[in-house]
Amino acid sequence: MPRAGRDERAWVRGAQAGSASDLEALFRNHWPRAYRAAYLVVHDCAAAEDIAQEAFLAAVRALDSFDRRRPFGPWLHRIVVNRAIDWGRARSLRREVGDDALADARARSEPPRHQLSEGITGALAELTPEHRAVIVLRYLLEYTPGEIARMLELPRGTVNSRLRRGLDALQGRLAEEEL
Repeated sequence: MPRAGRDERAWVRGAQAGSASDLEALFRNHWPRAYRAAYLVVHDCAAAEDIAQEAFLAAVRALDSFDRRRPFGPWLHRIVVNRAIDWGRARSLRREVGDDALADARARSEPPRHQLSEGITGALAELTPEHRAVIVLRYLLEYTPGEIARMLELPRGTVNSRLRRGLDALQGRLAEEEL
């Protein structure tokens, strides 16, 4: 077993036993990808930070029921992405008063650094949360469709369909930008 996997299992065991240092190690190791996943789904720095923090707290609260034979990262990402999807759904269902001011503030805030161009990031932000989530998990966090299906508790065909539709929509938006 690779050292990282052994370390992670030891951290989980320690955190389940109440070790603050092991919990901190889990957080340090998984925070960057959890935050990045949330940001790429919701496209909002402050919301991504809140979502990742809430997801990590939910994971800590449920740590006693976590199966230590499984990797912690995919379990945490499932919680993060589900919360991000819920946030996106709620956001699209109710547009709040003052959204323009909030959008201006978000535009001025610094998004996390990653290798995506502004055009791709913008086009990704226009997708539905469900399509954005599977694309982020597949192409940016490099999970397989089968892993995504297990994480999101969806049939594999649904994951493949969302990937295809999301990629088609992404390609259409990028083509519109080129015109």
